[in-house]
Amino acid sequence: MAYRSNPLSTPGMPPGIPYIIGNEFAERFSFYGMRSILLVYMTMYLTQPDGSLDVFGNKEAEAWVHLFVGSAYLFPILGGLLSDAFLGKYRTILILSIVYCLGHACLALMGWYGETKTVLLLGLLFIAFGSGGIKPCVSAHVGDQFCTANLGLLPKVFGLFYLSINVGAFCSGLLTPFLLEARLDEGTMGAKVYPYFQWLVGPKVQGDLIFGHHYAFGLPGILMALATLLFWMGRHHFAHIPPEGKSYFRGLLKRENLHALARLWLIFSFVVLFWALFDQIGTLWQIQCRELDRTLPAWLPLFAGHEILPAQVSAVFNPLFILLLVPIFNRFIYPWINRFFPLTQLRKMGIGLWLMVLAFLIATGVQECVERGQSLHVGWQILACLVLTASEVMVSITCLEFAYTQAPRTMKSFVMALFLLTVSLGNYLTSAVKFILIDESGNSRLQGSEEFWFWTLLMAAGSALFIEVARRYRAPENLQ
Repeated sequence: MAYRSNPLSTPGMPPGIPYIIGNEFAERFSFYGMRSILLVYMTMYLTQPDGSLDVFGNKEAEAWVHLFVGSAYLFPILGGLLSDAFLGKYRTILILSIVYCLGHACLALMGWYGETKTVLLLGLLFIAFGSGGIKPCVSAHVGDQFCTANLGLLPKVFGLFYLSINVGAFCSGLLTPFLLEARLDEGTMGAKVYPYFQWLVGPKVQGDLIFGHHYAFGLPGILMALATLLFWMGRHHFAHIPPEGKSYFRGLLKRENLHALARLWLIFSFVVLFWALFDQIGTLWQIQCRELDRTLPAWLPLFAGHEILPAQVSAVFNPLFILLLVPIFNRFIYPWINRFFPLTQLRKMGIGLWLMVLAFLIATGVQECVERGQSLHVGWQILACLVLTASEVMVSITCLEFAYTQAPRTMKSFVMALFLLTVSLGNYLTSAVKFILIDESGNSRLQGSEEFWFWTLLMAAGSALFIEVARRYRAPENLQ
């Protein structure tokens, strides 16, 4: 493919943006849906081809899930290097999207052949590796579509980009856990939809799983394959920044580039801690949710009286709150705060870190009530999820834009990969702590609320230190 730079005379919305956002929507639908059900599948439904149940313990499964998520955000380092030095962003995204689809094929076919845990590991490895091409390059590819003439649209498009991520996550959060766990029980949502899909799933009896993991893992893979085709169809609408070739590695070692990366990592180190707590909404919080009353209130249309699945709580409400809070923050909250003091990117991130402390304080209180035998409604965890999502808006979205503007011009994909590495290291930190805390019987040495308090106090210490670091940070913006 002949590469072309973005023409500096184009003032409007770049024509390739819809194709990029469509690809990212599908990748988020696939990844978040698969991640939301991974813990429950490993602890309740993992079965060998002979029909024997072969599940993990809760804490062991939590540790493995965080290890997978950490790996999925580690491989972007390789993807960023491939993109910036050799293949360019478009080719890297396209090739490794195909690898991603192969991973979902492995997960969808589990239980039909081979040793299930081996096939599971292979599928997760493919998905993690495929993510290495998609995650850093897509966000950098968005930035490459802009220039001096339309730079004012960049924050809005990054917000739209993040919204597309969460629309995909919201849809998959509703659908994927349902596909995994819906049963033919009288009065349930599964019983209501079964007549429409009997032609697909075959005859079922009372209490049977209607769909199961083949559909739960397979449908996101099909959507990802369609998105890969869409992305290929939009190849002539993109502005392509050519790879640097071997000279890229010489530029990587330039003193000014190394200084820029060191400054960024000073900030990124605190974002590592943020992700160490944030991604536990799919593990530690999900285990807590099993002990809560999850019956939906009578005033809720369509779903009134139904019981929400533990895997759906964070998978549904986190992206839903993102969709609600992003425009609210941009239009109302940020301008209101600006009346009192200039709200820089680093100040947004600092406030967001303290909101994470508050979210875990609420979750800790919920856990202590559960341990005292009190019956609590899942609404309390949903409230904590709302505060956690506000933290995400102020930390993750802001840091995404911050990373792109601070990155040296020839290292945009690589720096996007470094931003994603914060997610990886945060999950590796969580995984390591959980593996260390597992005793001989498979239980955690920090029981119940003790583990919640550990993470809360750790986040509070990090947030306090960030204030001083952010005050001293100085760096220029670097745009294409």
